[in-house]
Amino acid sequence: MRAPIAFITLITLAAGAALPLPAVAAVDEVGIPSRAGVWAPAVEAMPADAGVVSDVTIRHVVYASAGGSAPRVRVSNLYGTAPLVVGHVDLAEQSLGGVAKTGSHHRLTFGGADTVTVPAGAERFSDPAVMTVTAGQNLLISVYVRENPGVVTAHRHALMNTYVSVPGDHADDDSSADFPGRRGSWYYLSGLDLLGPVAGGTIVAFGDSLTDGYSSTPLTNRRYPDYLARRLDAVRGGAKRTVVNAGIASNRVLRDSTGSTGGGLSALNRFEHDALSHENVRSVIVFEGVNDITGDATAAQLQEGYQRLADLAHQRGVTVYGATILPFGGFAAHNPAREAVRQQVNDWIRAGNAFDGYFDFDAKVCDPADRTRLRADYAHSDSLHLTDAGMSALADTVDLFALGTGPRQLPVTPCWA
Repeated sequence: MRAPIAFITLITLAAGAALPLPAVAAVDEVGIPSRAGVWAPAVEAMPADAGVVSDVTIRHVVYASAGGSAPRVRVSNLYGTAPLVVGHVDLAEQSLGGVAKTGSHHRLTFGGADTVTVPAGAERFSDPAVMTVTAGQNLLISVYVRENPGVVTAHRHALMNTYVSVPGDHADDDSSADFPGRRGSWYYLSGLDLLGPVAGGTIVAFGDSLTDGYSSTPLTNRRYPDYLARRLDAVRGGAKRTVVNAGIASNRVLRDSTGSTGGGLSALNRFEHDALSHENVRSVIVFEGVNDITGDATAAQLQEGYQRLADLAHQRGVTVYGATILPFGGFAAHNPAREAVRQQVNDWIRAGNAFDGYFDFDAKVCDPADRTRLRADYAHSDSLHLTDAGMSALADTVDLFALGTGPRQLPVTPCWA
């Protein structure tokens, strides 16, 4: 078993203990550019939407977690039952809302062609665009859907407005006047990567609604991975790390959640695609399990699931960190038996099982007066999810040194200390 790095108490690796190899040969030291993911929504199957049909353009607002050049977009028909025919993909800088900055449009090609047909169950990368992207910049990706594949591949909770046009190709319109429709999901897209100035690699934040950002302020990029990306971008010198958010609201580690309310494939069934398929993945932060606990999974079942996720990452040479499960006392599904499971799982993570290290999110955000509950200023009204301040607190808990950049930070002082 790998010796873990704990971020309440740091544990030194024993002599001879192996650190995982990087997913791609490390070239940080010499500054050779390589690709890294900067936006990559985890997708799931959604029913055909009456406003997202054939012969419409869908304009998405996406947040670049880091800067670089030569952006590529990944078009996804992962859950489609028929081919997805895309007639035009445009990448532009956002001016305001669905309005593009004049002169910023870049028509993306696929093997030199303007159009691409993506078979059911497949994805396609565009060719790189001649364009520079700034860290923290909102971009517009407009997709003209010539033929809809029936079942829609989408990320359900974008926390951004998505604009749907009147019939026709409006991908390179500056104005949003011909985009009267509004949606809250991202459609047919599963990634944006860049060529970076230093090959620092990609950090994948993997989880459920707490990673997805549910309850954070919409339109403001205040999910915990967004705050983490801004911390990483502020590091001066050394390797640059990017962040992609692979959270899906209602997701579980052990069981698929494919009903009308979403949740997607289980962590076990989606981990290889959603966590390990991105460019130059160096580390994954696994932060989920509360939805399994409210579904009465046992601690032993969750522990086995985490071990399987860690094994998948290690087979690819990727470092994987666990995160302790947050308190949810006061939430409708909380009870003493489920609280006991949460505590057992967290103790197991802290003991150094499965993961290469852990971030003690629980210790950071619990209420000093009652550790079964979230601290008041971090708690959303449902007592399960987080405010923006709570999202920021999670990001502050992540030791950037453990991710290979930035100075080592002081351990978290637990709320119960």
